[in-house]
Formats: sequence, C-alpha cells, structure tokens
Amino acid sequence: MNDTVPAIELKGISKAFGPVQANKDISIRVMPGTIHGIIGENGAGKSTLMSILYGFYKADAGEIYISGRKTDIPDSQAAISAGIGMVFQHFKLVQNFTVLENVILGAEEGGLLNNSLSKARKVLKQLAEEYELSVDPDALIEDLSVGHQQRVEILKALYRQADILILDEPTGVLTPAEADHLFRILDNLRAEGKTIILITHKLREIMEITDTVSVMRRGEMTATVKTSETSPEELAELMVGRKVLLRVDKKPATPGEKLLEIKDLRHVDDHGVERLKGISLDLRAGEILGIAGVAGNGQSALLEVLGGYADATGSVKLRGQELPLSGPGSDGSARREAGIGHVPEDRHHEGLILDYTAWENAIFGYHRDAQYQKGLLMDHDAIRKDAEGKIERFDVRPANCNLAAKNFSGGNQQKIVLAREIERNPDVLLIGQPTRGVDIGAIEFIHQQIVRLRDEGKAILLVSVELDEIFALSDRIAVMFDGQIMGFRDPAETDQRELGLLMAGVTNTKEASHG
Repeated sequence: MNDTVPAIELKGISKAFGPVQANKDISIRVMPGTIHGIIGENGAGKSTLMSILYGFYKADAGEIYISGRKTDIPDSQAAISAGIGMVFQHFKLVQNFTVLENVILGAEEGGLLNNSLSKARKVLKQLAEEYELSVDPDALIEDLSVGHQQRVEILKALYRQADILILDEPTGVLTPAEADHLFRILDNLRAEGKTIILITHKLREIMEITDTVSVMRRGEMTATVKTSETSPEELAELMVGRKVLLRVDKKPATPGEKLLEIKDLRHVDDHGVERLKGISLDLRAGEILGIAGVAGNGQSALLEVLGGYADATGSVKLRGQELPLSGPGSDGSARREAGIGHVPEDRHHEGLILDYTAWENAIFGYHRDAQYQKGLLMDHDAIRKDAEGKIERFDVRPANCNLAAKNFSGGNQQKIVLAREIERNPDVLLIGQPTRGVDIGAIEFIHQQIVRLRDEGKAILLVSVELDEIFALSDRIAVMFDGQIMGFRDPAETDQRELGLLMAGVTNTKEASHG
C-alpha cells in the first residue's frame, strides 16, 4: 500500500435524519498503518459517520475513497469486500456457538462446513500468534470473559481479511488489564500495516494509543491534529467550544458519623442467581465511597436493594435504625422518606418518563408532598415554579420546563434527575453511572454538584464503570467482583493496575503485580 495515499478518504459526507443534520459536509483522511481517533460529545455524529463507512447508512451526499479508489458502500457486505471490519460496542456474537463457528459465520466456503472449520482453525492459530489474540477456538462464547469476546470480534474481522478496523468505544466494558491488552493488540495490528479508527470519549485513551485525532462537534469536523502535538485540555475545548476543567477540584474529606451500616447483604434475582453475596460496608457523613467494578458484578443489585427496588436479606441501618429489606416499608417511597435519594444507573428506564414534561419529571417520587398539593388536586403552578428553579440552578438547556424529557440531550436529562434528588436534601445519596452518555461539559457540572453535596455533610455511594471518575471523586474505593467486595482502598495509595486486579477477582494484588 502506498503510504502517501490515504487508506480512507471521506469527501463532503452529509447525512440527515428528518430535520436533524447528523453529518454536515465532513471530509477526513486516514493514513495507512495508523491509529486514527475520532472524538466528540454525545450526538456529535461520530457513530453515524462510521455507520456510513461500514454501509449501515447511505450518505445523502459525499464520496468514499478506499486506498485512492472511489468506492460505493451500499451495505456491510460491500464494506467487508472493501477490506473494512467493524468491532461494535455491543458485540454481534452468537452466545451458544463456539469461537470457531462465530468466526466463519457468514463467511463459509462451499457446502462442506468441515472444510471451512478446518481452514478457520489454522488461520486463527496464525492470527493468535501474530497479534496476541489467543482464544480457545472450541470455547463457547457464553463461557468467555468480555475481553476474550472482543478478541473474537477482532478475529472475525481479520479472518475476513480486513485491512481497516473500526472500533466503537472498545474499552467500555473492559478491566484496565484487558484494556492494556487491547492496546497491545492494536499496536501489533498497526505494526503489521493495518489501519485503525478508534471511536472513544476517553481522552486518556486518545493520548495513549492514537497517532492522529479528529474532533467532531454538532455534526461537523472541527479539527484534525497529530496526537503528539495536542493535549487533553485542547481536545476538550475543541469538543465543547469552551475551556473545560478536566480535573475534579475538591478538598480532602472530613468524614463524620456513620450514616449507613450494611452487614451481610444478600440478594437473589428473579432467575435464582445470587447477585449479592454477603456485602458489608459503612458509609459516613461527608464522604464519597466509590464502588469500582466491571458492569454486571453486583453493583446494580446493590443500588436497587438500597434504593428499595429489590428485596434482600441481611442488615441495613440508617442512623442506627434498621431498614426493612422486604415487605411493608421496604419500597422506594419509604427509602425517600427515610432520607435516601437515588439517581439510578439507567435514567431512561428508571429515572425519567421520557414522554412526560420536564416539570412532571422534576417531582416524580415526591409528587405526593404537601408543597405540591392544592386540596385534593396537584398544584401545577407550584410544581412548574419549583421545576423552573431547578432548571435554572442546574443549568438545564433548553430552559423550558414544558418540553418533554425525550427532547433534552443525555446530559440535560441527567441534570433533571440530579436536580430532583439532590434538592430533596437527602442524608444519603445513591448515584449510579452519573455521567454515562453525558457530554464532557455536563460532566464537569455534575462532578461539582456531587462534591458540593459531600462538603455539605451528605454521604454518597457512587457506582461507576469509569475508573477515572472513581479516582477523581472518591474518598474511599470499594471494588466489587462477582457479588462480593474484594477490598477497600484509599485513592491516594492505589492505582488503576491494583484496582484492575481486584476487579478481575485477584485479592493478593501485591503478589500478582510482582508476579
């Protein structure tokens, strides 16, 4: 491949969905044998652009060139034929098939499946040695870790002879150790001349692994720069259009009395699976306890039990008073009355009713309070006035309480939920994934509100899959794996490597890190 000819060149790409202009006259050149990052806020148009390149969408205008040749890509089969492979954020694997069967699925040769399987086994062995992609070809997908499933997706693309790989938020569900291994794989692929496009919102990853980075904002390409010639601060400003404080500005905590005491908490889900296996922890006034872990290791169940959405056994005390864990007085309403606020992990399914207005969403859970009543009816004027105050104080945009929640961006939806819970002045605030799908400018604001609440003497239990967020906000860190707490750490005395080992179930982290 000629190194002076771009592996990919997009010229004047535009795409609209009704009145929404997702991509507007975008041009980009990606050179062969490089890792090219694409970043931008939620809804900036990154995924739409890559979906056009992979044949999921057809552009309204513009041209695609692959290795200097104009190429029409009407569907994903045409993209694969052009040497493009895509690893999606949510893997496209058949769970009860083996690795080998998944790799050849859709790429079988002739009528004899055995011939395809035999060929794939040899190719997989070669690819595994070449790129550090070792995975048991006979293992069932459902038995593999998330990191190994991702390797299968990469192997699928390489088996189809992809020279260009698109990875969409590839580290979202990986432990730090798995993310490090993925970066080594990408290094090996780059060294072999493969071209990689990396879509991520994590500035640290962009700085660590990419050669070049393109920034998108509101459907347009705002800049393309060499990674070595930029900084996280400059990239954040290009993404948002203003300067953004990337660090969390907070004083050391001064923890007070124990507000929440949890002992031997156990929870079995509707399928009979034990999600919490004897959780014990304390939470003090004026501190943020961060819960780190790969998604699916019991953090969600912990929030649901404490928030009154799920039954459990064990003991939970608030200010020394036992809280019922099943039956009467154990629901979300009782928890709110006791002084526990809850910002759920999934704002769309648990935090908001998207078709309802902002002013209605701003009081859900508290709508029976006396301040919102007028005789036997709700006082709509009082509710609207209350919502307008929250919208102003939490800088919700647009500042229109009559808009349906679905018409706000993810960050502004999250602000509505945060305003509702924080302004109730709870003693304990449970927060799940506070900045998931949230733009970088809103992240800064949300972090400031969480720290303010801590400084006012509230106790905060923070669950996040973002280790950077856990380190930035937490005064103490607990790590969960398989429904258990593997250990507690002081953020100033640990690092991502040690937490990553705990997240993978390794308790003797000192020995493991030296071994």
